[in-house]
Amino acid sequence: MTTNADSTQAVTLVDTTLRDGMSSVSHQFTTDNVAAIAAGLDRAGVPTIEVAHGIGLGASSIQYGQAAATDPEYIRAAVGAVEHADIAALYVPGIATLTELQGAIDAGIRTVRVAVHCTEADCAQQPVEWAKSKGLTVMCFLMMSHKLEPEPLAEQAAKLDSYGADVVYVVDSAGAMVPQQAGARVAALRSAINAHIGFHAHNNLGVGIANALTAAENGATYIDGSLRGLGASAGNAQTEVLAAAFERAGWRTNVDLFGLIDTAEHVVAPLMTEPQIVDETALVLGYAGVYSTFFHPTKRAAKKFGLPTRDILLELGRRGVIGGQEDMIIDVASELAGRTYETPEVATV
Repeated sequence: MTTNADSTQAVTLVDTTLRDGMSSVSHQFTTDNVAAIAAGLDRAGVPTIEVAHGIGLGASSIQYGQAAATDPEYIRAAVGAVEHADIAALYVPGIATLTELQGAIDAGIRTVRVAVHCTEADCAQQPVEWAKSKGLTVMCFLMMSHKLEPEPLAEQAAKLDSYGADVVYVVDSAGAMVPQQAGARVAALRSAINAHIGFHAHNNLGVGIANALTAAENGATYIDGSLRGLGASAGNAQTEVLAAAFERAGWRTNVDLFGLIDTAEHVVAPLMTEPQIVDETALVLGYAGVYSTFFHPTKRAAKKFGLPTRDILLELGRRGVIGGQEDMIIDVASELAGRTYETPEVATV
């Protein structure tokens, strides 16, 4: 474990404004928006920029939300706007297919981020090995990492390492961790794998930046953020704040802080429909340990059934729901409201 930062220590900042941040704008960034944001990040020296629908490749749908453009269109817009940065895309097995990943490669990605639930690392073997055979850099996400204690999480990470992952991420998908928990999980991975370690923070408990700093102190060298903190529910650790905080703590990020601030202030901020804040729903979501993408569907269900969002989220947390179980939101709301949700009848001709 590293306890004192010095001038030789460095972290690599990865920006996910154009993927996780899509959730904050209902996946409605245009290709022009993507190009402008990617260009600003590139000028500031961010080496990897993640681009796609907020849920990842292939997710644009009624269920997850229709995006303003296709994933290949977004990727091509970003690729055409940068001079140095790698463009990355998120691949979630069961949502995306290898055909869609090939389409992203054809559009210009050089990095893929394969995301699986923290107990299901084996689901990543096929896409990781396939992507490595195509020459891609592969970063793997262990989503909802708070649901496993450090040692079992490290065992899952070891599987990803054996498949060939270049970076394995501890991912606080629900924003449920505090710094000690983030640090312990990263430290466990550091002692178990050879791959680089990353950390992806959500800010539901207001400690995303602190979690990222603690993760780095314990061996994480890749840190995710998004400009203005855009992201699901309370959003992500804020890229420009990460850059400033790491610099003040004595770490090298090799990015231009004021270039990030300018892009956040003058390009991203005007596109935001509302501030990225920790409101009641986001806070209770993190407290209950519920996946961040449940944020908007839970608010809609609460309104439909006349319930407090906190009641629904606390019950979802008690049931241990994970990403992909969004249908449970209506089930839980219906039960709490004391009535059965009835599917509307479909007229026949």
